[in-house]
Order: sequence, then C-alpha cells, then structure tokens
Amino acid sequence: MIAPDLTEFIAGLPKAELHVHHVGSASPQIVAELAARHEGSTPVPADPDLLADYFVFRDFAHFIEVYLAVVDLIRDPEDVWALFHGVGRDLAAQRVRYAELTVTPHLHLSRGFAAAEFCEVIEDARRAVERDYGTILRWCFDIPGEDGIPGADQTLKVALEQRPDGLVSFGLGGPEIGVPRTQFAPHFAAARAAGLRSVPHAGETTGAATVWEAIRELKAERIGHGVRSVEDPALLDHLASEGIVLEVCPTSNVRTRAVGSLAEHPLAALVKAGVPVTINSDDPPMFGTTLNDEYAVAAELLGLDRDGVADLARNAVRASFLTVEGKNALIAEIDAYAAGVGT
Repeated sequence: MIAPDLTEFIAGLPKAELHVHHVGSASPQIVAELAARHEGSTPVPADPDLLADYFVFRDFAHFIEVYLAVVDLIRDPEDVWALFHGVGRDLAAQRVRYAELTVTPHLHLSRGFAAAEFCEVIEDARRAVERDYGTILRWCFDIPGEDGIPGADQTLKVALEQRPDGLVSFGLGGPEIGVPRTQFAPHFAAARAAGLRSVPHAGETTGAATVWEAIRELKAERIGHGVRSVEDPALLDHLASEGIVLEVCPTSNVRTRAVGSLAEHPLAALVKAGVPVTINSDDPPMFGTTLNDEYAVAAELLGLDRDGVADLARNAVRASFLTVEGKNALIAEIDAYAAGVGT
C-alpha cells in the first residue's frame, strides 16, 4: 500500500485518461438506473449493491458477455446522453481534465440507433460535460473485433460520413483471439487518410505477434494494453525507439484474467525496457477501480514518489491527441500542482 499522503496527492493531481470505454465507464448508479428502466428484459441487476458480484468475470469471453448486456440497456437517446454526461461527471470528480473515450458506434447502431442521431447526442453530451465540469472529452471510434468486417465497415462509415467534432482517433477492441488485426488494414488506412489517429488494442490476451500486426498493418501510434509485448525483446526495443505508447490498465488485466495478479503484472518490466506507458482505467466500475486507484497501483508497482506520479500524468498528456496549446496548458497545471502541494 502507498502512503496516505501519496493517495491524497493522486486524488488532486490533474490528469488525462487515454484508455477508457464509454459503456464500461458507467457508474453502478447509472447502470442500475438503466437496468431498472428496462427491468424484465435484462439480466443486469437493478440494485447497485448486486452489480459488484455481476461484474466478477470468469475470463475475457465472460467479460464481453457482461459488457454487451450493459450495452443492451442503452436503448434511446436519453439513455445515451445520461451515460455520456455521467461518465464525464465521474471523470471530472477525479480531476481528469482531458479524456479520450473509446466509443463503439456499431453496438448502438445495430440496436436501432441512426448514425446521425447517435453522433448528435454524444456531441451534445460532450459539450455539456465541458460546460458543466470543465473536462474535455474526445472520441475514439473503435471496431468491435468480434463483428468482423461488417462491424468495421459500419464503424468506418460512421466515422467518415458523420465525423463528429470530438472524433480524433480510430481503434479496434473486443476479443483478440481469432480476430487477426490484418483484416482491418484497409479500414485503418482509410481512417488515417482522413486524419484520424490509429489506436488499436493488441497484446492484451494474445502475444507479442498481435502487437507487431497492429504496428505493421494498422500503423498504430498507441497500443491499447500491449502488455504481452514483454515477451519479445525485439518488440520492446522497437516500442522504445519509435516512442509507441502502451495504454496500460493494470487492474483490468487482472480482472479479465489476462494477467494472473498485480504482483505478476509486467508494468515494471515495460518501463525498465524504456517503453513509454500511460496509466488508464479501461472499464473502471466493471473492474472495481478508478483512474486514481490505477495511479496508486502503478505507484506501488514502480516504487514512485510524488515526482514519479506527476511524470505519469505528464506522459499521458504528451501521448494524447490534445492540441499543442491544450497539452502545454495541462502540463503547466500539473507542474503547478506538483510544486505547490505540501509547501
């Protein structure tokens, strides 16, 4: 356990969050409210106290099953707006100044939403979050890997035809096993040509070869998770030399059984190899964590003091797709906070 004063420091530290999924970020209160609204047609408990047990995952496949059950609760524009605005509120409460939220439009469009309506609602919620809480939200539209080429086609179509103002990147999520990254190369090429940044998941539940695929075929600028990169020294060297950032989510890896325990987590080995990393929460309420908790986990795994923790926050800002002016302003805020606390 880290010292209480470091916990307090983390709680007040201005931060950026780069790997957090929109549905997986819904608080137990939001999920329970949605479940109550649709009671009788969902397996999701309407009692927040029962959700902790519901969110215990046997393996990654079971996590996907539960995740999709929560997705199915989001059935009308009011549900969408409440979800996104609530996520923004919860991020702001942790002093998250900027977040890139991974959004999977296909999951909602396949349940009856029109693309234009969906994008209009999330943009309205994004503007409301910035107005109400001061937190800047941006979107990564990601392909649900389990839906293959049809899901990828639809995700790209929405991204390019709707192109909401908050959209900055293009991703790939869902299961990795049986979902080769190479099949999505044309989609990522088209997204990059349109100015979107490449941020696929890879190396979470499969090995280093998947990370190589994401780099070579999808031209990844950042990798979601990527923890299995530790298995390949040549890959570690490449990540370090090219400055390809891994979006590491320690508790998520343990809860989905991708890593056996926090003690076994490869974060320290990645950092020792010079790989740039950021710390993130992934699907925090589902995993019983927060971004602040993940910073505390990282501080313990890496043996960090306040300066080291502040450096983690700066790393996330530098790796973000925020404007240069926005990065400079947020890093200045981190610097001022780090210099002022305890004086």
